[in-house]
Amino acid sequence: MDRRSRPPIVATALVLAVILLGLIVNAGWLVGIDLHISNALSLRVGQSSPQLIAFMQGISWIGGGTPRWIICILLSALVWHWCGRRCGIALAGAALLSNLASNGLKIAFGRARPDIIEHLDHVNSASYPSGHATSAAVVYLLLAWLAPPRWRPLAWTLAVVMIILNGFSRIMLGVHWASDIVGGTMLGAAFALLGVWWASRPALRES
Repeated sequence: MDRRSRPPIVATALVLAVILLGLIVNAGWLVGIDLHISNALSLRVGQSSPQLIAFMQGISWIGGGTPRWIICILLSALVWHWCGRRCGIALAGAALLSNLASNGLKIAFGRARPDIIEHLDHVNSASYPSGHATSAAVVYLLLAWLAPPRWRPLAWTLAVVMIILNGFSRIMLGVHWASDIVGGTMLGAAFALLGVWWASRPALRES
């Protein structure tokens, strides 16, 4: 297999895995696991540190809505500076397309949000897959893949930290199941792979 053909194949497999996981979730096969994780991690008001709740709400705020797109624009400009126009377009385009895919899958699966605790963050859409997890994976993984060699250790550390914190914050604030986070992370990783593949195609790379 040509190495250049692997990212699209892996990305396709990840998207299919997201759809399969959604079907499994809707069949109710993961209810027990999701409930166990949510009960263990949810921040119950009155029992949790206000500082921890505020921190997790801050992480969620950064990972969604307007702040997410501001960060995406800034990071797109950064990778444009690092490796050219195609890199910047790849990050911005992958973020946008993955968001559209996430919203479409939310509508298709229509999964209800958790009701373990009162939601500690505002939500107005279905639960699967997590848009926050999708965004964190696609943006920060692409940033790490497109970073110059000297910045890659820092970029990969940032990617791991942001993906984990985003995922935990959504569960702890009571607005997502763990399986939502897994599905969103796989979806974001799929689009990140497509983005780096498109940005690095030798025949089209900028001089």
